[in-house]
Amino acid sequence: MSHLRETGRISGVRWCPSPNFGPRPEGANISLLVVHNISLPPGQFGGNAIERFFCNCLDASEHPYFETIAELKVSAHALIRRDGDVVQFVSLLERAWHAGRSCFRGEEECNDFSIGIELEGSDDIPYTPAQYARLAELSKLIMQAWPRITADRITGHCDIAPGRKTDPGPAFDWDYYHQCLSDLDAMTREMP
Repeated sequence: MSHLRETGRISGVRWCPSPNFGPRPEGANISLLVVHNISLPPGQFGGNAIERFFCNCLDASEHPYFETIAELKVSAHALIRRDGDVVQFVSLLERAWHAGRSCFRGEEECNDFSIGIELEGSDDIPYTPAQYARLAELSKLIMQAWPRITADRITGHCDIAPGRKTDPGPAFDWDYYHQCLSDLDAMTREMP
């Protein structure tokens, strides 16, 4: 936990540094976790297009959809693949460019104080059990490192940018995710 707060790097995950980040504003307190989804091309999984997109290396000629996004400069702190593998793009200490214009409970510019986790998926395709388990594990690590992030300060991109964003979409089972968080709490309490 202290390692995470000191370095912003999640242990045991692949590091794929994105240039799309910046410093958090002075005095910004990390206090929000935002859940997103992404698939490139839309509705297709696997491959390295997401990584190339977050690293500004997406070849627009590979797919018609890529032509519409290749010039965008965006990132997330981490991506959870369909099999539960995690790729980290930005230190959790830095400001990733994941939320855009956004507001959470009256606080504008959520990138300033949030951590963004992408799930490889789409709004209407169920996420995998491995993704829920890994998201719960990462959420717990992040919550321990930054106690201002509580279960009620974990939200979807759709909730901080309504009308503009829809992810993680109706396919994301918030109840199941919260149950995974509770199960981790119970396991932690049972450990000697």
